[in-house]
Amino acid sequence: MRTGRPLLAAAVLAVATTSAAYAFGPDAKNAAASEKKTTTAAAPSACDADARYPKRELRGVWIATTQNIDWPSKKGLRPERQRAEYIKILDNAAKLNFNAVFVQVRPASDALYKSSLEPWSQYLTGTQGKDPGWDPLPFLISEARKRGMEFHAWFNPYRASYGSGVADLSPDHPARKHPNWTVAYGGRLYYNPGLPAVREHVVKVITDVVNRYDVDGVHFDDYFYPYPEAGATFDDDAAFRKYGKGKKLADWRRGNVNTLVAEVDRAVHQAKSYVKFGISPFGIWRNKSNDPTGSATSGMSAYDAIYADARAWIKSGTVDYVLPQLYWPRGHRQADYKTLVRWWSDEVKGSDVQLYIGHGLYRVGSRDDRAWTRPGELAAQVGLNRDTKRVDGSVYFSAKQLLTDPLKALDRVARAHYSRPALPPATPGSDGQAPAEPQNAKAQAAPGGSKAQGATLSWAPAQGARAYAVYRLPDSGKDCHTTDARDLVAVVGDPTYAAKSPGTYLITSLDHSSRESNAVQVKVS
Repeated sequence: MRTGRPLLAAAVLAVATTSAAYAFGPDAKNAAASEKKTTTAAAPSACDADARYPKRELRGVWIATTQNIDWPSKKGLRPERQRAEYIKILDNAAKLNFNAVFVQVRPASDALYKSSLEPWSQYLTGTQGKDPGWDPLPFLISEARKRGMEFHAWFNPYRASYGSGVADLSPDHPARKHPNWTVAYGGRLYYNPGLPAVREHVVKVITDVVNRYDVDGVHFDDYFYPYPEAGATFDDDAAFRKYGKGKKLADWRRGNVNTLVAEVDRAVHQAKSYVKFGISPFGIWRNKSNDPTGSATSGMSAYDAIYADARAWIKSGTVDYVLPQLYWPRGHRQADYKTLVRWWSDEVKGSDVQLYIGHGLYRVGSRDDRAWTRPGELAAQVGLNRDTKRVDGSVYFSAKQLLTDPLKALDRVARAHYSRPALPPATPGSDGQAPAEPQNAKAQAAPGGSKAQGATLSWAPAQGARAYAVYRLPDSGKDCHTTDARDLVAVVGDPTYAAKSPGTYLITSLDHSSRESNAVQVKVS
């Protein structure tokens, strides 16, 4: 609470744990040595949720490594330059109050981390299989953690190479070791989804990462069977004859993808139950012209063209979330954004599958559609998301435009919708034990005791905590922190926060499932 008095050399504290009934009890051990006192705060009055400040909302960005789209910006950069570029991306995301990154760690059966199963990615050094001299993944995760962000490891399951042959691949590349796993198509090389050995390898690669690295999620993009190429045929006849078992070719191909999705889902959750697994499918499942239950659209059908049946994943519960790529504007003749958001919302209704929306940030400013020349299109889409039931957030493609912010469109999104931080949505089915609340919370005045310089809040790391939420209560003392994010000032990874003004602060712990602990209270006078 503001008192008008300067900060004391040792800030005045009162620390308490919020119970289920929100009654605060004293903790004399953690009171400031200079002015010990105990206080009991009355249970806060009921708060009506303010829709402008949702308590939980995913706000993420895709960071593409393939072909050096986003990071690293080019091949062969020194490790310190690679680290600096990544930090710049995350700092920009943090300024916009983003809370998640989706980093591509396996672009084409290669690795942006140390792996015994696949070669180092060429996008690090310029040469596939060449050791870059460091393992980027712990750093990538750690920097996201420092900013209180979730880290989702993004894998492409079936792309083997951007070339059409195996001769130029690293000797330890799986496609070179097992050329019979591959199909050349459209000038590129793909793993054959119909082969059990391919599925086994993909599952092994993903399980390896989940076991060895502290990721929050495993993510697939929209590439399954390759997108259609005029005049090209995906030659999987031999596998179909061996494994088709009387099915139609299209049904068999969809079944292959569904089987992989189910196997990855099972393996991920067996390795670490809290790790989320989700997919960002192409935005149109099927059109009404293909299926009366499809969307009122007329674009490519993912179900028919690339054999991706998102409806099946939702119904079977083999994904924790879907993140359809709705890279069209409102009013688009073939694929209206509003129509598709509502269709996907209806699809997840009654399930435990969460729905996020993928936005085409890269399209902003392009003149192939007049709608993308409107600076407010993205902000309007986010507003529509919030007005649509079961939409739990947004992810933007991609990080390059996060830095350039074409037409200042993201700045508009942030001002209109992201003025406060938000917690990521809790993992479906994560109703178990919340993490322990922070302990030994205290405030330390800035050097010289100047109020203008603020104070540093610190606390002991809580067992099971991934991050910490920091709230500053209004001068009235009304506590609405369980209702919305109106008083949320930061989500941090380290157990410290630089308070910019006196007042009453609440600190909670967040675990990997984004469950939130009870709060401790710290008063800075």
